[in-house]
Amino acid sequence: MTWTVVGNLAGGIGLFLLGMHLMTEGLKIAAGQALRDILERSTATAMRGLLSGVLITSLVQSSSAVTVATIGFVNAGLMNLAQAVTVIYGSNIGTTATGWLVSLIGFNFDIKAFALPAIGIGMALRVLAKNQRSAALGETITGFGIFFFGIDVLKNAFAGLGLETQLNTFGGEGALGVVMMVGAGALFTVVMQSSSAAIAIVLTAASGDVVSVAAAAAMVIGANIGTTVTALLAVIGATSNAKRVAAAHVAFNFITGSVALALLPLILAALVHLRHLLQLDSEPVTLLALFHTTFNLLGVAIMWPLTPRLVNFLERRFRAAEEDEAKPRYLDRNIVTTPVLAMHALVQELGRISAIARRMAKGAISTETAPGRHLASDHLVLKQLSESCADFTAQVQKATLPESLANSLPNTLRVARYYSDVAELAESIAQAQSLSHGLDQPALAEAIAHFKAETVKLVELADAEAMNYAAQVCAHQLAALEEEYQQLKAELLRAGSHAALPIRHMVQQLDLISDMRHLAQQLEKGARYLHGLREYTPKNPPEPATGNGGGATPAP
Repeated sequence: MTWTVVGNLAGGIGLFLLGMHLMTEGLKIAAGQALRDILERSTATAMRGLLSGVLITSLVQSSSAVTVATIGFVNAGLMNLAQAVTVIYGSNIGTTATGWLVSLIGFNFDIKAFALPAIGIGMALRVLAKNQRSAALGETITGFGIFFFGIDVLKNAFAGLGLETQLNTFGGEGALGVVMMVGAGALFTVVMQSSSAAIAIVLTAASGDVVSVAAAAAMVIGANIGTTVTALLAVIGATSNAKRVAAAHVAFNFITGSVALALLPLILAALVHLRHLLQLDSEPVTLLALFHTTFNLLGVAIMWPLTPRLVNFLERRFRAAEEDEAKPRYLDRNIVTTPVLAMHALVQELGRISAIARRMAKGAISTETAPGRHLASDHLVLKQLSESCADFTAQVQKATLPESLANSLPNTLRVARYYSDVAELAESIAQAQSLSHGLDQPALAEAIAHFKAETVKLVELADAEAMNYAAQVCAHQLAALEEEYQQLKAELLRAGSHAALPIRHMVQQLDLISDMRHLAQQLEKGARYLHGLREYTPKNPPEPATGNGGGATPAP
């Protein structure tokens, strides 16, 4: 192997990876929102989730981008784990589009005849673009041209190298050689951070007789398995949902790869006959592209009926602290028919919701940077606990209730609603503070800081579980806060009208203090109603009989 061949290989790989990067990033920007909309709307059924995964991955040429988007949708509650798993299946099938591109275009046309014009047209569009989407489209076209120009360089380099040696001879014969080729394919993917790139290089090498078809097929399997390393690295320290989606990705690729490896000779023999029947060309790249698609489809066929079990298994794993906190501690279905105990359990659970809401409120008002991850996780916990309380209340209402409890039970839903509003306002406040600009007016800045401090004081007073809670004191603090809000609002409007404060900054600060005022109102009402519910609950209720209930036994 001469230095010229080495240089051509390195340059071809570099051009290829640069083209792949430009194509992927350009498409994500040019059509990103449309692709996200497709992903969000097309997962109502398992089959639609599968097809959307195939479509989007085929377009952006990056299963990693689709996986990241899928994790985001699961975390946002727009997609459940079962839907995400089917999208992962589809994304693996979508990655096979690269092999078909290389097979149908890279080896059947004069690459330079369209690659160089594509680069020129793409860069012209990039330079002359008047908006980000057009510029991104230009990058995509440029990347497409560079991608195939790199393949042309690689094809010529591998053609010279194939006359000298075959890489698969280094691994030895038999099972050891196959395993070595699988490892090589996985290593290519890890190094280049793209299974599509690794597979295209393997196909190009096979076309130059650098590797045999069987060895190249083993490397394609390895490239599929190698993507799991990227997924595992991406979820280090990530959320539980991210870890579950990554685990599903790992399970699919390892099971699919293992089956394909075990049946490798049979699959290749069957595909040779299929190629003759379909009258496809005899190039090894066509056979390998067909192989890549076939074993991924085989993997989907194997995993499809196992998906419910896989989802149930994953949901019991990687549990985070917030998920454990989201499990009701006091709501037990065995006490539904005992109204006094049921009301006590609801009040105890609402007390937990109150603590989370107040924690979020203090954290949001105190932060002036980006909203912390704990706010999002706390909001999720509060939302799930509120839903559990609503379901439990609906069950209790079916029982025969004393008149006093029948009148007060709907207030449990009212309290949950107040605290849900607090959680939403807390996230809004944190976001607004991270985007707001510092004030050049010292007096205004000091007034806003004092308003924040008084709001935090109300948050502390609005603890209905505290021994020293007093509804009158809390109401008095809210009234004082309301008066201060009106004064501060007038000062901000005056500063804006006199051009002492930019209008945009004035609006930001007005929205911020308005959210704080609303948050304080909801907290005061939540605490007042929650405290009122406590008079309908016994101080030392008897413990219910243990059974197969849905929650923990209420604490005495």
